[in-house]
Amino acid sequence: MSSKLRDRQWLVTLILIWLAWAIILFTYQALIPGRLQPRRPDYALNWTPNETGLHSQDNKPYLLDPFLNTQVSWDSEYYISISIAGYDDPASRTVRTRDGSRLPLNYAFFPLYPMAMRVVMAPLSLLGLTSVATSTLAGVLISLLGTLGAMVALYYLVRSDMDESGSIRTAYYLLIFPTGFFLAQVYTEGLFVGLAFGCLAALKCRRFALAAALAALAAWTRAVGVLLFVPLGLAWIVEVRQSGTLTSRHVIWHGLLTLAPLAAFLIWQQLLGTQFNAVEASFFSRGLLQIGKSITAWQEALRSLQGQNGSQAAVYYLIEFGTVFLALVACLATLRRYPGVALFGLLVVIVSVTSGVAQSMSRYVLAVPSLFIFLSRLGKHEAFDRAWTLASILLMGVLALLYTYDMWVA
Repeated sequence: MSSKLRDRQWLVTLILIWLAWAIILFTYQALIPGRLQPRRPDYALNWTPNETGLHSQDNKPYLLDPFLNTQVSWDSEYYISISIAGYDDPASRTVRTRDGSRLPLNYAFFPLYPMAMRVVMAPLSLLGLTSVATSTLAGVLISLLGTLGAMVALYYLVRSDMDESGSIRTAYYLLIFPTGFFLAQVYTEGLFVGLAFGCLAALKCRRFALAAALAALAAWTRAVGVLLFVPLGLAWIVEVRQSGTLTSRHVIWHGLLTLAPLAAFLIWQQLLGTQFNAVEASFFSRGLLQIGKSITAWQEALRSLQGQNGSQAAVYYLIEFGTVFLALVACLATLRRYPGVALFGLLVVIVSVTSGVAQSMSRYVLAVPSLFIFLSRLGKHEAFDRAWTLASILLMGVLALLYTYDMWVA
């Protein structure tokens, strides 16, 4: 074996783990319907019974194509719709906004992922699949490649502090997190973590221009991508301190690059922000830093833990509270060694928790890199590694099963 190949053996290992994970997950989701059927509807939340009946998907044409159907549910319909027909797709469901106008629900979703799907659909169209099937395949491929990128980024983030086994374990823990199956569905999670974690790894490698470009793309993928200006700013401050000047061309250029995610977010805000805010408020009941509304929502969630709203709601919120608590602990535990990474994660959690709705947190925390770094540091102890792997995969199996049947997960 050549020295160059030996130096890249970790990459081969990561690719093999990623490939095996994808094959096993897809096989699992494909086999489930042949073995059991769930009792409907889902009572996890007060609105889920109306959305999880036997025929709840009948009015959602973008979720009915049999090709890779187990990889699409919930928000997938909007990404497929945008990729095929744009934001003003006449087939998209609409909502009456507070000013009395009607807007497609597509406007609640950021553009990069569905636009990337449209680009990838072009060569895939040669396969002769339906437009929905082609879009679905494109979305899955983008999610998978983004996830592989996130694994490589996590490896780079920790390789100076952990041995090769620990660095690979960090990337592996991303895949097996209870909601890690979202990284292989038609959802933005895979692409977003690839871009966001890639930005953080690029900063670690002092590649400022690459980090800024990835941050800008992340800001066009999900709203919390704009928060990457914090680690970019911290890296720039460190550079200023080390150089001892603010006037060199190099330092000035890097200072401007820290604004890349903010600039990207403002461009999106000018083009789509008004419609986004209207649909988010009118249909999804979300907003930025909705403190009072969020407190009320989380108080209701706490009551659910006490069994007042049924055992399904209690289990759902136990997972929500558990993942938020774990993410916060992980960020605080990694703050000293990875300040930019940890602060980004903390802000992601804060913005998510105060969005006005107490749900989907177990999916949102996938964007917190400190979570996998913290768990990997604990995983250097073999007993913890085996226990966490077992617990996490078992729970992911349950959640992936629910998603496969279009039941509510996050």
